[in-house]
Amino acid sequence: MTIPILKLGVPKGSLEESTLSLFERAGWKIRKHIRNYFPDINDPELSVSLCRAQEMSGYVRDGVLDVGLTGKDWIHEMGDQDAVVTVSNLVYSKTSNRPCRWVLAVAGDSPYQKPEDLAGKRIATELEGVTRAYFKNKGIDVDVYYSWGATEAKVVEGLADGIVEVTETGTTIHAHGLRIIDEVMVTNTMLIANKEAWADPVRRKKIQQIDLLLQGALAAEAMVCLKMNAPAANLDGVLDLLPSLNSPTVAPQRDKQWVSVETVVETSRVRDLIPLLREAGAEGIIEYALNKVI
Repeated sequence: MTIPILKLGVPKGSLEESTLSLFERAGWKIRKHIRNYFPDINDPELSVSLCRAQEMSGYVRDGVLDVGLTGKDWIHEMGDQDAVVTVSNLVYSKTSNRPCRWVLAVAGDSPYQKPEDLAGKRIATELEGVTRAYFKNKGIDVDVYYSWGATEAKVVEGLADGIVEVTETGTTIHAHGLRIIDEVMVTNTMLIANKEAWADPVRRKKIQQIDLLLQGALAAEAMVCLKMNAPAANLDGVLDLLPSLNSPTVAPQRDKQWVSVETVVETSRVRDLIPLLREAGAEGIIEYALNKVI
């Protein structure tokens, strides 16, 4: 029986499902159990624990875990920036591949237009340490207190004059009748490692493998592969339309008047690109998703 060489922490909560999906696309299937926090994984070199993102950096710092994924915000909140090794930034969130923001928001009809207007006022947030540092750096004296959830409602209910809350698009903030007046912090998921584990060549190699494949899976989300038949006589015209990581692959066909062309392109460009390829004479255009781009 192989003994795991690496203890991996996966964030439980809002990032849980997107993280499990990311690992599956990277090649690791993590199967949760209903009544415990120790999922199975199809890699005998890894053991997995589900942990709250807020606690992850402390577990990694203390060696309870060798490597884990958590938000930059919680690493800073716990003061662990220098206590763990930042392996890489993994830019994904609950619903998208973009960073989240912690923002300062007030009621839409309030007189507050800038952070300075909140001097002496009450601010509710789950990110107390970062929020205190933010106002201290600006020289603004406020009363920061911890919010145990439903933070947006604190202003609506008159329990706070402003809040510092995390958002991807600002939609939820605005839906509660609030107005964003400043950005406190931009955050994203990070892969972090215990310093002792990182110094161990065996564990470091495994951590780097995880990082490489997770990054590849994230990169693939924004890319697709296009494959098509192109008339040899108009190959240059077709190739001129095609962006690629390096250069398109061109292969001869049995019919010398045609060639096969394959390339990787950004998903956002496909809808405009396919009609142009058709006009250039390409046929049999196939689009398919990718698991990893490395």
